[in-house]
Amino acid sequence: MEPLIVAENLVKLYRMGEEDVHALDGVSLSVARGDYCAIIGPSGSGKSTLMNVIGALDRATEGRIVIDGSDVAAMNDEELAEFRNRTVGFVFQSFNLLPRMTALENVELPMIYAGVESHARRERAAELLSRVGLEARMLHRPTQLSGGQQQRVAIARALAGKPALLLADEPTGALDTSTGSEIMRLFADLNKEGATIVLVTHEPDIAAATGRTIEMRDGRIVSDRVHESRAA
Repeated sequence: MEPLIVAENLVKLYRMGEEDVHALDGVSLSVARGDYCAIIGPSGSGKSTLMNVIGALDRATEGRIVIDGSDVAAMNDEELAEFRNRTVGFVFQSFNLLPRMTALENVELPMIYAGVESHARRERAAELLSRVGLEARMLHRPTQLSGGQQQRVAIARALAGKPALLLADEPTGALDTSTGSEIMRLFADLNKEGATIVLVTHEPDIAAATGRTIEMRDGRIVSDRVHESRAA
């Protein structure tokens, strides 16, 4: 299957006083369309930095990254913003929902930025909320929803622009074990439907629920394994 992500020798340097710190130190990887990957590692291993570079939220100091055929490193800031809105859906640990908006309005938001006509975006937002099991909660605001429900809204919002890639940063980190398992089942269903998903986690059991685990330490990939159930 053709790669959706190709990263070659990514380096990310941060200046800490008199010292250069390698958040990424020569990272190369390829992710095929339809893959379901977890990036795992301890705090400071570089996993969130790698996700930010893949999602065009940050730039690598050196190296090349091509996503869905686009050379991200060559883009200016305006092109990066358009690329993110068109190609990548983001799911964060803290949900990042706007508190004064309903679930429906939160899901509509990226489509407003994309210039989608109001009736069409309302229809798609309702369809996505139904898809994540929230058809009865569309007009509720975030404070009226549980943590798991808020994360489902965030996932629906991430899917609103029909992105080629779904990135999730510690998507179960703020949830209890049972609710986290529900969210992981939802991700598995989305992947079966064709979504390419890359998530960051520090929890081995969450990583084990995906199809492939990429382990990082000290800014480098130290192992990359496809789980047996996916390889079979």
